[in-house]
Amino acid sequence: MNRRLFLQGLTLLSGGALLQPASLLAAGPSFPVVRPAAVKRRFRSRSVEAAIQEFQKKVPDPELGWLFANCFPSTLDTTVTYTLREGRPDTYVITGDIDAMWLRDSSAQVWPYLQFVGKDAELRQLVAGVINRQTRCILKDPYANAFYGDETRAGEWKSDLTAMQPGVHERKWEIDSLCYPIRLAYHYWKITRDATPFDAAWQQSIRMVLQTFREQQRKTSLGPYKFQRETAKATDTQPMDGYGYPVRPVGLICSAFRPSDDATLYSFLVPSNFFAVVSLRQASEMITQLTQDATTARELTALADEVEAALRQYAIVDHPKHGRLYAYEVDGFGSQVLMDDANVPSLLALPYLGAVLATDPIYQNTRRFLLSDNNPFFFTGRAAEGIGGPHVGQDMIWPLAITMRGLTSTSDAEIRACVHSLRATHAGTGYMHEAFHKDDPTKFTRAWFAWANTLFGEFLWKIYQQKPQLLV
Repeated sequence: MNRRLFLQGLTLLSGGALLQPASLLAAGPSFPVVRPAAVKRRFRSRSVEAAIQEFQKKVPDPELGWLFANCFPSTLDTTVTYTLREGRPDTYVITGDIDAMWLRDSSAQVWPYLQFVGKDAELRQLVAGVINRQTRCILKDPYANAFYGDETRAGEWKSDLTAMQPGVHERKWEIDSLCYPIRLAYHYWKITRDATPFDAAWQQSIRMVLQTFREQQRKTSLGPYKFQRETAKATDTQPMDGYGYPVRPVGLICSAFRPSDDATLYSFLVPSNFFAVVSLRQASEMITQLTQDATTARELTALADEVEAALRQYAIVDHPKHGRLYAYEVDGFGSQVLMDDANVPSLLALPYLGAVLATDPIYQNTRRFLLSDNNPFFFTGRAAEGIGGPHVGQDMIWPLAITMRGLTSTSDAEIRACVHSLRATHAGTGYMHEAFHKDDPTKFTRAWFAWANTLFGEFLWKIYQQKPQLLV
């Protein structure tokens, strides 16, 4: 299905009737209560509750109001544990049905609430607690992607062939694991001007990020990190003694795994390198303003400039149909992978992350490629169309990618189509999922996946604030 047909599909999707269970259709505007009862919610934010009430009052579509009330607070309702640790906020955030805290997911899950922290002191403390815990995680192991609440726990992947420690759930090196905490910290600081979380430990974590990124440029050696797992899944391990296939040291940063936790084919993962450029500059600004460490600030900026220049030289390829576009992965030798993955950072998400402008011609070429059958992980079916990836498999569309398509679109018709597609594919559950089958949304993975829920809520709230007519 191409973009024209996708937009034409609005006539089928209007009213939310497509693929809705008969019980919901029969109920009309009434929908089952699926949000946890108030006494069972992990955290309550008065500003988030007020947003839900406002949305439901002003948006005439009862199904969207129901979905927003379920999805937007999902992270707060079900995944956070807030405490004080030595007098400082400490927040542990699980992904949903996995009891572990990913640096990426935890940042993305609380990100939409930043817009409320200026008027909600309790919510501000919750986010500060996420920053504090992420700092400890990075100092513990900057190469790990996920951690346990119990720092002594040995988990299910303790036998992985890498330098595992107690308290580490998984040690898959992903560039974005160090970018997301900077993004969260930077915008928290910009909104609140609260410097309390950015103490000596946080500053040391930034220096560790810089060191790790430099190590993974692999200019003089392969670096200290390698990873192998005894598994039948090629996407869960790395070849070449755990270092991955060779790269030419051109200034880009190697990532052993993608944001999906799948292994990279070529280690220079382009969207994650773009994200690193943004994060390095944000970290440099914070170090400049909050510390006297001018040396580290200069080094952060210099690395950002180096990676950006290397992206311009090595990440852009000529496609016979779509012209100049960004590859997904490259190796510096001239090889590239042309695709996208639903997880963020993705090529589709580059404007959302502040890495490129949505109007950038190369991004627009890339976007047209990604949303076409030239992208091997763009699936079209009877229920929907969208980007998936190897992690779940063939014909499985990720709501994350549909949401991101809407968040990065400049077309009102496309934004509306994304809303309607998501409304039509929650399979009567009232929540987003990790992925669903392109022909049957009742075949889905992960009923409890808070990132997808909260991002969808962010999308709806943005539309409500900026273009409420698209929700009518």
